[in-house]
Amino acid sequence: MLIIPVKDGENIDRALKRFKRKFDRTGTMRQLRKRQQFTKPSVKRRAQIQKAQYIQHLRDQEDI
Repeated sequence: MLIIPVKDGENIDRALKRFKRKFDRTGTMRQLRKRQQFTKPSVKRRAQIQKAQYIQHLRDQEDI
């Protein structure tokens, strides 16, 4: 549960912006979207390997 204390005289837009930022950092929406469909462990592992290969490729390009 997120608690955003609103100070006296504080603009509601600023408090809403703080709430949105805090909500994004918790990762709640990402977790909900991930849980909407089942992903096989082999597919997760393959995606993880592909991501690692991509990152390694970018790092290799920086070294050149």
